[in-house]
Amino acid sequence: MNAGAGIGERERTTRLRPRAWTELLLVLGLFLAYKIGRLAVDGRVGAAFADADLIWQIERALRLPDEDSVQHVLLSAEALVRAANVFYAVVHFPATIAFLVFMYWFRPEHYIRFRRILAWLTAIGLAIHFVFPLAPPRMIRGLGLIDTAAAYGPSVYGPPQTDTLSNQYAAMPSLHVGWALVIAAGLIHATRSRWRWLWLAHPLVTMLVVAGTANHYWLDGVVAAILVGVLLVATSRQEHPSPSVPVQVRRTGDGTREAVVNTAAVIVHTAEGGVQPAKP
Repeated sequence: MNAGAGIGERERTTRLRPRAWTELLLVLGLFLAYKIGRLAVDGRVGAAFADADLIWQIERALRLPDEDSVQHVLLSAEALVRAANVFYAVVHFPATIAFLVFMYWFRPEHYIRFRRILAWLTAIGLAIHFVFPLAPPRMIRGLGLIDTAAAYGPSVYGPPQTDTLSNQYAAMPSLHVGWALVIAAGLIHATRSRWRWLWLAHPLVTMLVVAGTANHYWLDGVVAAILVGVLLVATSRQEHPSPSVPVQVRRTGDGTREAVVNTAAVIVHTAEGGVQPAKP
């Protein structure tokens, strides 16, 4: 009976998992849209610096701590600031890809929901980049912040005037923080380990890194967190719950045991939209 249940569960998991090649194309399209979209909204330099002044004033009005408080800690040790620069440069995309692969292969009942959240978050982020270009704090003189990547390396950006590979005026919202929050939320939701809440360290470290390296303001992360929260609520019903078919074990007259399916419960489960019974 256990073997049969295991086979049934594997068959159901296979049905829930979308075709690999279509998902590969979709995910590649997501990353391509992220890169091309950021370039497409580039060029509004004056507005980006005006918006930067506005964000800085709002943060001070809200009494948020200065970003230089985190940068001061990073600059206390060259190894620490270099580690932060490496984290910013190399963790963002590989971590997201690894998350999608894990969810696709091991948690397919949750995969589509969180892939959609990432896609919608990216699309909304690109729209905000267009209507609200924002120069990062590393570009603003007078804030007491330095471009840690340019000073210590490694850096993923060239001079803004000649950089044709990225839009450096797209700080709001921080998709580094947003994607990290989706990863943490997905793994906390899809796993059952008592240690799963430690995944919250990923967006926390990401927020400290993007602020400490002067690539983002606190509000960039706050807005990203709000968007992720809204998308989590909006997609809360877009999952495939794991069905449980009630099974009772009874002893027969000759002393052996046999499994009996609770037929009434199966009928109720089916009526509620559960697994359909196999046809004879």
